[in-house]
Amino acid sequence: MAANPFLAPSPLPFGYPDFSAIREEHFLPAFVEGMARQRAEVDAIAADPAPPTFENTLVALERSGDVLRRVSAVFFVLAASSSTEGIRAVEAEVAPLLAAHADAIRLDPALFARIEAIAAEWGVGGTAGPTAAVGGDGEAAVGGGGEAAAGGAGDAAPGGRSIEDRRLVERYHRDAVRAGARLGQAEQERLRAINAELSSLTTEFGNRLLAGAAAAAVHVTDPTQLDGLTPDALSAAARAARSRGLDGHLLTLVLPTEQPALAALTHRELRERLHHASVTRGLGGEHDTRATLLKIVALRAERARLLGHPHHASWVVETATAASTEAVDAMLHRLAPIAAANARAEADDLAAAAGHPIAPWDRAFHAERVRRERFAVDAAALRPYLELERVLHDGVFHAAHRLYGLGFAERHDLPTYHPDVRVFDVSDEDGPLGLFVADLYARDTKRGGAWMNAFVSQSHLHGTRPVVLNTLNIPKPADGEPTLLTLELVRTLFHEFGHALHGLFSDVRYPLFAGTAVPRDFVEYPSQVNEMWLEDPEILAAYARHHETDEPLPPELITRIAAARRFGEGAATTEYLAAALLDQAWHRLDADAPVTDVEAFEAAALHGVDVPSVPPRYRSTYFNHVFGGAYSAGYYSYIWSEVLDADTVEWFTEHGGLRRENGERFRRELLARGGAVDPMAAYEGFRGRAPDVTPLLVRRGLQG
Repeated sequence: MAANPFLAPSPLPFGYPDFSAIREEHFLPAFVEGMARQRAEVDAIAADPAPPTFENTLVALERSGDVLRRVSAVFFVLAASSSTEGIRAVEAEVAPLLAAHADAIRLDPALFARIEAIAAEWGVGGTAGPTAAVGGDGEAAVGGGGEAAAGGAGDAAPGGRSIEDRRLVERYHRDAVRAGARLGQAEQERLRAINAELSSLTTEFGNRLLAGAAAAAVHVTDPTQLDGLTPDALSAAARAARSRGLDGHLLTLVLPTEQPALAALTHRELRERLHHASVTRGLGGEHDTRATLLKIVALRAERARLLGHPHHASWVVETATAASTEAVDAMLHRLAPIAAANARAEADDLAAAAGHPIAPWDRAFHAERVRRERFAVDAAALRPYLELERVLHDGVFHAAHRLYGLGFAERHDLPTYHPDVRVFDVSDEDGPLGLFVADLYARDTKRGGAWMNAFVSQSHLHGTRPVVLNTLNIPKPADGEPTLLTLELVRTLFHEFGHALHGLFSDVRYPLFAGTAVPRDFVEYPSQVNEMWLEDPEILAAYARHHETDEPLPPELITRIAAARRFGEGAATTEYLAAALLDQAWHRLDADAPVTDVEAFEAAALHGVDVPSVPPRYRSTYFNHVFGGAYSAGYYSYIWSEVLDADTVEWFTEHGGLRRENGERFRRELLARGGAVDPMAAYEGFRGRAPDVTPLLVRRGLQG
């Protein structure tokens, strides 16, 4: 234990993890020791003979758990992006231990008595504020941490308290009540058992999905079937096959239903085979996820009932900005019929062009052909202008420099957990800000999709600056070849860096409020706003240059891209809304009405919005966001946040766009404040009014 690197702060800059010293065998002992130390710290707080005060109880809780925070921050990054058999074994063992640890703290009667006394003194008792993972599902640890940072920092002033102090009281009291602190002993014991089992099951779902996706990769031995793929896509497929000792090519699967190769492959039978591999993940065989997800749904419903809610969705939305499931329904059911009607019209249009009905594996292919013919926009022809290094430095980083005055310098002196990982110093005009870590390439040990984490969250209480990580799944080309991106991958880079900015700009005292520690249906808002800069004329001109000739993207092509932007929005919106409705359906179930047939339930849930050529973005059996991640009953958040995003894009346009004063205001009033203020109050203060849905409807072509 003396040599365990997690038992003391990292000696590296900004507390960056010392990966040169970290080994798999360090994780489990560090988790056990970290939980023991935090439990001892909490016991001392609860047993303090002095009357409960803000400092000796809540601030003391915020200071607790350093070892657990450090090991959790590193471990769960590796579990998602560099998974090994050893990592998965530790995850399976530690997940229920962490759930029990969280419950032991939040359900401690002596500690809750102190929190309740402080809440009474402060006149606090509501539930307003940012969401928190409460007991289970592996979503958060007690005492702060997580992938967060931000907020209106402010020390207590003589004779008064800051807004952030008050919100800390509200948050600890609310979370304890929502965790079941007021339940009877028998109900609490059942709640602990549910949380422990849920933690294990969500881990199991993610691991089954990762293994199942790897097993479902499509092996192609006839190279003629790969007609249409670009040279770098062929290279990546050949390398994937070699890595598994196979001849030919291997088409690996990304997390969503639609696989990127479907837009390019001319061989219809191979397209069908690839689509089938995607949509049948988790259905049968050793990687079947159906029994796991049914247990998860049933346990979440039972937990919600114990906590006084009709279903899990009600419990989740209570602390979201939506505030009620009725508000979520109003949004989804307003948009879904219009989107589905548009998607059906688009399918008819594509069928006319193709000369046959459009199956799900045909849509992307024929949509790309029609886009090319109608708008003279060829996705493959764009890629030579979208080289990764140029996009990253002259696009993503340049936009951040113009808006916020940020500077980036890559450093090569810090150890990383994989050779592909890169680290950048981030500074502004006041000096060093933190570190940005980028893990951009796909690999078999990485779960699909893209996300942001924090190795270190900003906190004035702890004196820490942020160390944030973006993880993507960009296909890696052969050695010596450039990494050429699609426009959607460029969008993903900008999107995830929006999350990174949320963490980097954090300015809070308490780690509980840092960065992305905001309601789930608010967290996507800053990242979606950051996408706007990929199409800004100045930024586009800087990064969209041919990787061989340095010629800029032709102006007429830029105009055509803008014209083609809404083409296919009906299908894109429908596939997303179908997944959001599916998530809501699973989490509106009553504890006394168990489901036994996953596929029949899914079909019923999507009745009326199902478009044969447009399957949901995720089917239940590989819906990792809600059964293996933190978006249960919250997948609606993307479009809920997009209302704010589209409205904010309009604000930037009205105020001159890419101007430093605009960026500084957005940073100061929204990005820096995290969970330390009410997010919608902050939004309305920034915008000068409540959000308007009209810009979203216009953007997505849903005015009908």
